[in-house]
Formats: sequence, structure tokens, C-alpha cells
Amino acid sequence: MPKEYRTIQEVAGPLMLVRNVENVNYDELGEIELANGEKRRCKVLEVDGGTVLLQLFENSAGINLSNSKVRFLGRSMELGVSQDMLGRVFDGLGRPIDGGPEILPEERRDINGLPMNPAARNYPEEFIQTGISAIDGLNTLVRGQKLPIFSASGLPHAQLAAQIARQAKVRGKDEKFAVVFAAMGITFEESNFFIESFRETGAIDRTVLFVNLANDPAVERIATPRMALTAAEYLAFKEGMHVLVILTDITNYADALREVSAARKEVPGRRGYPGYMYTDLASLYERAGRQKGKKGSITMIPILTMPEDDKTHPIPDLTGYITEGQIILSRELYHKGVTPPIDVLPSLSRLKDKGIGEGKTREDHSNTMNQLFSAYARGKDAKELMVILGEAALSDTDLLYARFAEAFEKEYVNQGYTTNRSIEETLDTGWKLLGILPKSELKRIDDRLLEQYYVSDDSRSNGEG
Repeated sequence: MPKEYRTIQEVAGPLMLVRNVENVNYDELGEIELANGEKRRCKVLEVDGGTVLLQLFENSAGINLSNSKVRFLGRSMELGVSQDMLGRVFDGLGRPIDGGPEILPEERRDINGLPMNPAARNYPEEFIQTGISAIDGLNTLVRGQKLPIFSASGLPHAQLAAQIARQAKVRGKDEKFAVVFAAMGITFEESNFFIESFRETGAIDRTVLFVNLANDPAVERIATPRMALTAAEYLAFKEGMHVLVILTDITNYADALREVSAARKEVPGRRGYPGYMYTDLASLYERAGRQKGKKGSITMIPILTMPEDDKTHPIPDLTGYITEGQIILSRELYHKGVTPPIDVLPSLSRLKDKGIGEGKTREDHSNTMNQLFSAYARGKDAKELMVILGEAALSDTDLLYARFAEAFEKEYVNQGYTTNRSIEETLDTGWKLLGILPKSELKRIDDRLLEQYYVSDDSRSNGEG
């Protein structure tokens, strides 16, 4: 029986100080029993000799210093994992909230799993199809990669996250694929949207959901992504599945980190966030990847809203250092009615070259990707010139590029949240758009591929090709 202590010294917000404690470790779980028999959970934040600082999971209302007792459970926070988790919805601490039975665990795992040893990693190089052209065609996601989505307040990142979770798949091989979806600090309405969206399409059968609502305690928000990653590690490296982990919204997670740090009176870093936020985020992101000798993999898409649309803010800034690229959503495209409003020019997938080409996607992928980037960039410049100088000031070629940029946004990027395009459809759409430009302008594409795939717009409208 764990020893009980009645030596609570002080309660301040989410923190509690207990004196004269023996043999307690950092991160150990504890239980507070109130005078009326109610129990609340806590965990050890600091140990200083016999004095322990605890963090409460629930609120501190009603804790009477003289009548309440604390006992320590001798273990840190754990999650019971098994294959039965697929198709289920849990709260931020891993308790079922979908009305189903408790999970009978195969094993219990500490949620603070270790980041993967770099020497044990396999290089990410297999293509994952999300069905979204702006990602698959231009900023390709590769198995084992960490590719964040940088959004902003009011932009439809929730719809994009749900679309990726529903549509993502490993092509070509009949391999087990699962999605672990962790939502932190979201509203009940958003939570409902995700759950219903997965149920309607049947995607819930291969999904594990962890939902932490905005009115749940901050400390639960800090545990939620770790719960999700623990479930993902079990499914990937024990059960051999390919797991896509989607974490939304990392900004709410970082704000919870700041709240707890402020309660502990730690010295703040940039914008009041704790100085160890970089390390903390890395301890999450670096749990993704592929391990040598293991079949499964963890691919991660963290989603964050940039405060004030500022990508130099500490959260996107530090995330960009740790991850392999970013997908950026654009307010300008959103106002134009483009869905999903992915701004392809500042977006980047650093591993895209590893996951494309013959045998993975198609031989023309790399060439068309470079040509589309180049033509869209020039088309946007032409459109800006047109606004300043008027259409008459542009050459015929520049007018074609401006037309291309317009069509590119309308047909390539703007596909809505229900269209699921195969990589072949995405590449064919790219070729159709490149047909707007004369062949002599397509300098980034091999002549051999031009012969095979290029059909100019004129010959298409004349019924040729």
C-alpha cells in the first residue's frame, strides 16, 4: 500500500507543495484524496530533498490543507496499448470517451518515450499519397517524414487535417496503414467535426483519436501528444503498421507549456515561452521516423496556427528548425475562395526528391514539379505587374504566364475538401496547365518527356492530341 502524506504545505493555482516526502521521483504520478473521499490526480514536477512540487490535473478547488492526503503511485504516466485502440476516441489522458468499453491493454507504456536514435533510423524515401495535388505534386510527403502545416487564425486547417487523415495511403503495396489523430485545446464543435468526418467516410476504423478540449486542464494538453505518439509507436514498431500522426494545434500545446512554466515561476524566454520549448518540441517531433529492421513507420504532420500570421513567431520558428519543411496556408488564396488555400511557393518539403520518380510516382514528376514552380512564380510576378502597369504593358508571353497562374490556382490547387486525386491525376492536371505555355518556354523538362506528355492548349482546343 503506498504511503500517505498529510503534509500539504501550500496550493497555488495548478501547483501544490508537499513536505517531508521520501523516495519520490520526478514525473511520478500521485493521487490526492479530499476529506469527502473524492480523488484527484497529480504528478511530480520538482523534488528538492524531502519537499515535492506537484502539478494538479484537475482544479484545486476544495482541497483543504489539513484534511487532504497525498499518496504516490510509484510510476509515471502510462498508456495501455493494444490493436483495439483503432476506431476508438479517447480524451487527452487516454480514457475512452466514445461510450465504448475500456481497452484491455497488451502492455502499458510510459508516455514519455524516447526520441529515436539517429543511428537506428532508416532514411525516409517512400511516397505517401494524400490525394491533395498541392502536397503530392509539389511538396511531396514521404514515409517517416515530419511535415508541419503552418496555418493562421480563421483558416481552414481543420478541414485540411481531416482530409489528409481520411485520404492518406501508402500506394502499391497492401500494407497496414493507420492514422493517430491528436487534437489539443480545440472546441467541442471542432472535436465533433473531426469525429463525424471520420465516421461518415469509414476512416474511423483505421484511426485512433485523442481529443483534449479547450476547457480541459493545461497539464492534460501537455500529455495529449505524448499519449498519441505512444499509441503510434506501438502500432508502428510492434504491430508493423505505417502510421500517420496528425497533431493539431501545436500552438495550443505551446501555450499550455507557457502556462505551466509561468505557474512554476520559471524565467521566461522569447514571448514568455519557456527557454526549453525547443527541446520540448523536439522530444515530440523526433519520435517520428523509420527504424532499421522494423517494418512500420511513423510519419508526422503537426499543425499550428501562427499567432498574428507571423512565421518568425517562436512556435513556427522552432518547429521549422526541427522538421523537414512546411506547408503554408495563405489568407490571400482563402479570400479568393481557393480550397485548400495552400501557398505552394513558400511551402517546402525537404525530402520530396527522395519520394518521387520512376517506381515511386512517375518518371515525369520531378521535371513537371520544377516547371510548375517556375511558371507559377513568373505568372504571379506578371499578375502583379499587370495591376501596376496595366495589361497593355505586358508581353504576349507574360500574358500567357499570368493566365497560367490564374488557371493553376483554380484547377490545380483548388480541388475542395472531398476530391481525392491519385498522383497520376495530379501529374496529368499539371501537364494540362503547362499546355497553356508554348513548348519553347518549358526549359526544365526533358525533351523526351515533352514528346511523350506535352499537348499545347491550341491543339487541344482544335480537337487534336
